[in-house]
Amino acid sequence: MQAIQEFTAEITDNVERVIIGKREVVELALVALLCEGHILLEDVPGVGKTMLARALAVSLGLAFKRLQCTPDLLPNDVTGVSIFDQQSRQFTFIPGPAFTNILLADEINRATPRTQSALLEAMGERQVTVDGVTRPLPRPFFVMATQNPIEYEGTFPLPEAQLDRFFMRISIGYPTAEEEIDILERHTSGAKPMEELKPICSSSDIIKLQQQVDTVYTSREVRAYVSNIAAASRKNGALQLGVSTRAAISLLRASQARALMLGRDYVSPDDVQSMAEPVLAHRLVLSPEARMRNMTAERVLSNVIGSVQVPVKAR
Repeated sequence: MQAIQEFTAEITDNVERVIIGKREVVELALVALLCEGHILLEDVPGVGKTMLARALAVSLGLAFKRLQCTPDLLPNDVTGVSIFDQQSRQFTFIPGPAFTNILLADEINRATPRTQSALLEAMGERQVTVDGVTRPLPRPFFVMATQNPIEYEGTFPLPEAQLDRFFMRISIGYPTAEEEIDILERHTSGAKPMEELKPICSSSDIIKLQQQVDTVYTSREVRAYVSNIAAASRKNGALQLGVSTRAAISLLRASQARALMLGRDYVSPDDVQSMAEPVLAHRLVLSPEARMRNMTAERVLSNVIGSVQVPVKAR
């Protein structure tokens, strides 16, 4: 476990050579990747969402593709298309950008619901079906979808059922004053850390780490703690839709991955509490009364977790 902790810390350090001061965000992205989940990056433009995806891909030695979502984007533009070859008299499949390891779906809420569904199907099944032929996607397959939380004109917001398929939602946020000064100094000095970044592992290493997540022990008390949080959210009057069973499973797996990255072979209640907001908040639907009182899903979730008794025994 100590070796795994040092290895994941090395990956995080490598990404931080490009993404300054956002270690927690990098660690959350790594947790989602180890759990074979996908993340929704909800943030304003210009804070480094694309750079994060590229730096992560280079550090992990994975293939990377960027998909710019627009209203005229078709499902085949994501999955690929079969083209008839006049010379061979046969159809040839041209893979779409989904056939990669890390796919950045930029401004996913600008794609139509039909195209969003094609992408989310690939995320859930890790395969695409074109013209009746099912093709598996490369392993690992990791989607980082972005959306601007303040721009709604010309967008197609993801419905709750599709938001529930995202393992995690995170926000990068603006840098601190000191961090921004460092960023500006890099750009004025001509330094190009992205071009100097080197891979420190391969896809096979990541697959082995993903398999290690399942070996992290979860006690009955910790499993009951996750279940009680889910049950409390469903009874909370401020929520129209609480935590689903899929979300509870995701929370437990995220807790396992966090414990693994910290060098532990068991999950503690602290792991559950740390992973609760990025894994659960985007899946909650506030009641009309809560929205009128300007409450947020994060605040309600904090109240829910505070109402659930923390188990004393975790091992």
